Amino acid sequence: MTDRIVGGLRTQATVESRVESGAAPAWVRAHWNSFREGLLGRRNDTPFPCFFGAESVANGDPLYTAVPSTTDAGALLGLGETLLEYLDVRTDHSDRASLVAFFRPPDRTLTEAEYHDTLWHILQFLHVHDPEPWPEDIPTEPDDPHWEFCFGGEPMFPTCRAPFYDDRKSRFCPIGLEITFQPRALFEELGVTADRAAGQHARDVIQERLESYDGVCPHADLGDWGVEGDREWPQYMLASDDAQAPSSCPITVTREHPKSDRLLGERRSAGSHV
Repeated sequence: MTDRIVGGLRTQATVESRVESGAAPAWVRAHWNSFREGLLGRRNDTPFPCFFGAESVANGDPLYTAVPSTTDAGALLGLGETLLEYLDVRTDHSDRASLVAFFRPPDRTLTEAEYHDTLWHILQFLHVHDPEPWPEDIPTEPDDPHWEFCFGGEPMFPTCRAPFYDDRKSRFCPIGLEITFQPRALFEELGVTADRAAGQHARDVIQERLESYDGVCPHADLGDWGVEGDREWPQYMLASDDAQAPSSCPITVTREHPKSDRLLGERRSAGSHV
């Protein structure tokens, strides 16, 4: 019974009810409680910096998945299936529906460098098994201001919380790795991309809240997609210790398709679990 919430796509209401009833595994309960407290609580008398994210959680908009491993191929293929399903149903669920992935914590304490390795292993795995071609309008070279991670034919912004953030509590999760996947289309639909006044205003508010919430200056790598000098990939998992962070993007992206047939057809055949 406790594994019913692990794998597949779940609404916030389902996650909450399984946690409250005790049907969720302890690691999922811990992730949910940490995530909810982080986004809806206050620190230094300041609300969570990303007000879009906080409002979406308050309204129950996100969709969720619990992934039982960061390395097992079956678990990561399951994440790929869930991502494809999410992309198909997200706009029917909510115009602010991101996908929050809780990963089962490791058996030992990982270094920051190991968390960076873990993130890029997951993203590389998803790319290799992506059933859709890499979008023609997105460069394959991460050192390009218009590069961003893509899956299922959709550009997206995967942002992480992890245990090694001692200062940047807006990125801190004491349990293990969390990744929130946000399609760029979501930002476009909300009208908050960098090329719009609303997007620039949102960034200013978030930056101001970040400094107060974290108690330190906003990270130097924070920037906007498509802006010369800014890069997407370092923002997915911001460095706390530069010596442990990758100096170049550790993913190899090619347009060759398909690289794997493991997820082919899943987008058409997967049934909804929301």
